[in-house]
Amino acid sequence: MTGRPILTAAQMRAAEQAAIDAGTSVEQLMERAGAGLAEAAYRFAGPLPTLVLCGPGNNGGDGYVAAQSLRARGVEVRVAALGDPRSEAAQWARSQWDGEVEVLSGETGSAPLVIDALFGTGLKRGLEDVVAQQLSRLCDRAVAKVASDLPSGIETDGGAELSEVLAFDLTVTFGALKPAHRLFPAMRKCGRIALADIGIAAETHWHEIAPPGLPGLDPGGHKYDRGLVHALAGKMPGAIALAATAAARMGAGYVRVSTSRPIEGLPASIVQVDTAEVNDPRIGCLLVGPGMGEIPQLLTLALTSRAPKVIDAEGITQLGEPERLRGQDAIITPHAGEFAKLFGQIEGSKADQALEAARRSGAVVVYKGPDTIVGSPDGRVSFAPPAPAWLASAGTGDVLSGMIAALRARGIPAFEAACAGVWLHGRAAEIAGPAMIADDLAAAIPGAIASL
Repeated sequence: MTGRPILTAAQMRAAEQAAIDAGTSVEQLMERAGAGLAEAAYRFAGPLPTLVLCGPGNNGGDGYVAAQSLRARGVEVRVAALGDPRSEAAQWARSQWDGEVEVLSGETGSAPLVIDALFGTGLKRGLEDVVAQQLSRLCDRAVAKVASDLPSGIETDGGAELSEVLAFDLTVTFGALKPAHRLFPAMRKCGRIALADIGIAAETHWHEIAPPGLPGLDPGGHKYDRGLVHALAGKMPGAIALAATAAARMGAGYVRVSTSRPIEGLPASIVQVDTAEVNDPRIGCLLVGPGMGEIPQLLTLALTSRAPKVIDAEGITQLGEPERLRGQDAIITPHAGEFAKLFGQIEGSKADQALEAARRSGAVVVYKGPDTIVGSPDGRVSFAPPAPAWLASAGTGDVLSGMIAALRARGIPAFEAACAGVWLHGRAAEIAGPAMIADDLAAAIPGAIASL
């Protein structure tokens, strides 16, 4: 289930240094990166006349190598640079380019394909206005735009735009993804992501979420083997109905809802009871929070259960303090407002915040948003791949909580269940289409599972 590794700027530098210490030269790494950039750009755009914009650092060095590689393929290539290369490796790369190097200025003409190799990983401040203007002018006149490592102006670890950043069609990164490739607002500026292998060992506890491998069903099993999800209904029955339906669609063998009044529209397979047997030993996962409203007794009751649990919505905001989750074997699924109410202000990137929240609470934290992050108390962090924008609609979070509860009830460990739920949630949204409502999302879950 572990997907592609994600390295911070410091981790990337350490990985490169480890490769150098093991006998790979900086020039060899740069040659591989530039060749990978050229290969991806050629596959994406074909033999379009190309303008490569090179900065003074090693990202610019990658650009010089890419330019030479494209020229060797017969592509018409020009290079425009901000200035002379500053590092020895970049100076070497420029020496390998056998064409003219223009000075990047207002006189520089554009090309059908523009490759931005000005600034990549490790940028700490925004572009100078004149540089940003030239980059914008040249890219506006291009047919296709490709960024080397990251679009210039992006902060690597947090995904912030340090200055106004253009939207690129393709970003080619090297060795490993960087947090900015999967964090907003940077993610929407990167376009497609291509990962070039440059021969480094990307060892990390941070990964992109991959398509999950779900456990097979026991041919001799029964409904309780597939997991009992027990959901606690509150003031707004529609939300818990969505969550319970999602749990059933996700493959829970038995879904039960505690409710003081019948909920209309629930599938007949979902059992409605007027008792809350939260310590039934058959419960694989307890679900509380969706539609709960101001009924803190429900949360208190849930916390007395020995079963694994998924806590969402009002269940999160009524916790009061993260420490109440310790020892609860819990997964919580906050959006930004719920996260802030429970954890207050945490410094760092969204990934740093999710990880710190998991450490404080002892729970797996699914920090939702257009860039959903899953953090585990043991230090693991997973980044969701891009999901459809139409997930930003009422009820979709309730569906996610039900999906995760079903996976947890089936015996999948908490972190893995959360990651699998996030991936399948995005896939179900793709299947449901842009006009979907949350009911359609729940109905699309079997198709998402089948797509595996």
